[in-house]
Parts: sequence; structure tokens; C-alpha cells
Amino acid sequence: MSTVAPPEVTPPLRFRRLGLVGTGAMGRGIAQLAAQAGLEVTLHDARPGAVDEARDFINAVWSRGVAKGRLSEEDLACYRARLHEAADLTDLADCDIVVEAIVEKLEAKQALFVELEDVLHEEAVLATNTSSLSVTAIASACRRPERVIGFHFFNPVPLMKIAEVIPGVRTAPEVTAAVEALGQAMGHFTARATDTPGFLVNHAGRAYGTEALRLLGEGVADTITIDRLLEDLGGFRMGPFALLDLTGLDVSHAVMESIYHQYYQEPRFRPSPLTGQRLIAGLLGRKSGEGFYRYVDGQAVVAAEPAPPATAPLPVWVSPEDPEAAQALSALVSAAGWPLEAGERPAAGSLCLLTPLGEDTTDCALRQGLDPSRCVAVETLGGLAGRRCLMASPATETRYRDAAWALLGHDDTPVSVLNDSHGFVLQRVIACIVNVGAEIAQQRVAEPATIDRAVELGLGYPRGPLALGDHYGSRRILTILETLLAATGDPRYRPSPWLRRRARLGLPLTTPDPC
Repeated sequence: MSTVAPPEVTPPLRFRRLGLVGTGAMGRGIAQLAAQAGLEVTLHDARPGAVDEARDFINAVWSRGVAKGRLSEEDLACYRARLHEAADLTDLADCDIVVEAIVEKLEAKQALFVELEDVLHEEAVLATNTSSLSVTAIASACRRPERVIGFHFFNPVPLMKIAEVIPGVRTAPEVTAAVEALGQAMGHFTARATDTPGFLVNHAGRAYGTEALRLLGEGVADTITIDRLLEDLGGFRMGPFALLDLTGLDVSHAVMESIYHQYYQEPRFRPSPLTGQRLIAGLLGRKSGEGFYRYVDGQAVVAAEPAPPATAPLPVWVSPEDPEAAQALSALVSAAGWPLEAGERPAAGSLCLLTPLGEDTTDCALRQGLDPSRCVAVETLGGLAGRRCLMASPATETRYRDAAWALLGHDDTPVSVLNDSHGFVLQRVIACIVNVGAEIAQQRVAEPATIDRAVELGLGYPRGPLALGDHYGSRRILTILETLLAATGDPRYRPSPWLRRRARLGLPLTTPDPC
């Protein structure tokens, strides 16, 4: 791993010396950034030899930076001189802030902070890098909970340019401000969030994987189809199942269960039984050689996509319900050279293309009084470039489904074929992501702009959840959710008041409340 050194800065006056307890991957990254930001860094680890390993690792990163011309020899010498070892916790006595990056257990973190309170001076700050535990609960064991704060980084720390700053219920405002300034001096975007389960980024990430698992569990499509749709149509860097395999189900399943139960079984965060079963079976992902995919030499084994069936063109009728979508589909039909009907109702024997929002093909066809045997729904939320997606009803005749498949793939654009489902794949996943982001804003976990930037940096989404809603159209997202809720009765899809109000008022989802 290489690094680009941030410009030399004067560290915040509040902090000159930083202590780091726990020198694993997270601790090493935090120590590296703190030294680069101008702080003296003292490392402690209960395991003999761990500090030396951490310093060797960090020094190797800096040395690679010198070799690549990203650091000077002077920078290297200066940074190295800022790393010190604390053989005992008492050696941290002169630190202005101590960050713990130890095991993710409440009792262990509480015990460490109680011990550190007897070592540090009264104004020193105790920061926890916890990803899932309550900062308030950790602070509750301390005599002075006002100096305890969450300072949560993401792995790998030097590359993930975000740190969540989470004040507990009793954290002093000046401590929050000082830690925010420190995170910024370390070259990171600081996302201030309230002390809620999952904080901001892990909270916002609940919709992507859980809705994909629900789609898989309902038999809508297989894993590779869902991943391809969200990568090619949705613009996500990695499909949800590839991401679950990369993270490992031993990690992801525990997080899904934890946040679901911490929110008292909130339906929006409901996990899938699929992950528990696969965890028991040892299908953890890349680390076990098999997860949702099987891996050979580190690469997923994926079957080739089937080619569209060869079929003669049919007359095509496009539902006019959504004028914009109808125009795009009509242009595709004309470009393919297939006969396009212009009537308000389809002629006998024609292929009927529908463009539902939140509906399945069955409901959409019956509501319009059409013959379901000739109807195929086409996903238009993400446009028709890059990948296309169709969905047939159980009554759709094979020849009409195959004709739609051939039509959508006439120019060699890949086509995904789904079983009938309310909301396709993209609509459901996007709507759930936007809805969770809107509810985070409604709960005042963070400011709207912070929510979007934190999700972009922490999760790598193409846009933050509120910006996604504005990109696709908040009224469309609201329609998808309301239709899903009516069709399934599942409160998982109930729209957030934040989303509902702004969609109906025609305001951007980033619009804050007036007070």
C-alpha cells in the first residue's frame, strides 16, 4: 500500500500527542495518518512484539512512498521520528488524546477507558474506534463521560477518506469540535453523527444487501443477475453478493443481525435467513473459497450470459402510461427495425411492452386491461444503455418473452431476464437505499449533505442516498415504495416522512427542515 502525504499542517492546539491502543490494521492506519498530520504518536498493544510489527508496517508504507516519489527522504525521517512505543499504559500519560482500536467488546473497551482515566491528565480525550457499540455505553463506565467520543475510521484507513465523529449523550461540545478538527488535519472528511446503531455509514448501508437478499430469497433472479443489474444499470462498483463475499458472511451477518436487533426489529433492516444458513454451512465468501460465488485462484466462477433467442420480429405496442419511458422504448423498437404500433390499444398478436414503477407485470397488465399472455415489463428507471432488463408474468407466453428478449438485445446490449416481481431489481434496491437515507435525515443522525458525502466515501455508492433519490426522481421513488407497501403489506417499504414530504412538495431530498 502506498500513500500520498497530505500537506504539512499545524495540528489542532488541543492535540499534540496521540496515544493508540491496539495496533492491528485499524490502529496502524490511524497511527500513520496522525504522524503525517504532525502529531507525536505513541503506540501500545498488549501482545508482545505487536508495536514493532506495526511500526515496521507503517515504515514500509512510507518507504514505498519515497520510492514512488510521493514522499521525500526528509518526510520519511520526520514521520518515523514521530512514532513511539508505550510498553505500559502509564507511558501514555502525556497524551492529549488516546484512540482505542481493540477488540469490539463493550466490557473490554469500558475496562480500558477506566484504566486510562487514572493515567491521563484531566483534559485528555478518550476516543473509541468502535464500529457498532454505543459510545454512550462505553462512556458510562467513566468518571468523566464528557471527554469520551467515537472516532470511527474505515479500513484501509489511509485510503478510506472518511472518519465518523460520534459524540455520546454526555460528550462535551468542545471535545466534538476538537476531534473533528483532528480528523480533518489527518486528511479525512469528518462525518458528525449521533450515537445510534450503525452510526451513519453502516446504518445507511443496510438497504443494499438486505433487499438484494430478499430478491434472491423470492426467486426473482440469481446472484449474478442481481449483481450485474446493480453494477451495469445502477452504477455500483460491486454487486451486493460480490460485496458480501468480499467482506465475509462471518462479518456481514453479525452486523445485519446487530443493527436489526438494536433497532428493535425495525422491518427496514430485517436480515434474510439465507445468510444464517450459509454461515452455518461455512460459505463465508472469498476467505473460504466459496460464498455466493465459488472462487478459483481468487476469481469468481461465473457462467456466461445466455444469448438472446433467435426470433422473428413481432409488431410491438408500448404502453403510453409513462410518456418518457414510452418514448425511449419506442425509439429502441424503431432502431431495431421492428414494426411499432401507434394505437391507443394493442392489436391482436402484438408484443405488449409495459413500464411499471413498483408493480409486477401481472398487476400492471391486468390494471390496464391487457392480455397478460402477451405482456412483458421493461425496466426503464436506469435507462436503456449498458444493460436492459425484462420481466414476464407467469401467464406470458414464451414466444412473447423471447421476442422481447431478442428486441432488447438487438444491438448486443446485454439483457437480464427476471421472474415476475414488484419493482424489478434496480427499483427495489434504489428505493430502499433512498428510503433509509431519508429516515437517517428524519432522525437527525446527520445533516443531509453529510449523509450523502459519507455514503459516497464510506460505501462507494455512485451517489449518496438523498442524491440518488433526486437523480431518479423522489416522486418516482415514493411511487415505488407506496406500490410495494400496498402489494406486499410489508412495513419494510413504508416511506419515510422526510421522503414523502419533499417528494410531494417538489423539493430536493437534501432540503433541511427550517428549524
